[in-house]
Amino acid sequence: MNELIFIVEEAPEGGYTARGIGVSIYTEANNINELHSQVRDAVRCHFEEIKRPKIIRLHFVRDEVLAA
Repeated sequence: MNELIFIVEEAPEGGYTARGIGVSIYTEANNINELHSQVRDAVRCHFEEIKRPKIIRLHFVRDEVLAA
């Protein structure tokens, strides 16, 4: 695996959640810088060094509600 993608959403209580696609990795953080660190740490814990992806992609999903 060369690349691992995380879906990142704003948490209702504040901060962010990140969920790996195709792997059982979930983490959360209070801000973007902390999220970067938490995702890297979660990936290091989940994969052995030889199988670790070379790229981690964060895909930010944000809902906006507009009045009609």
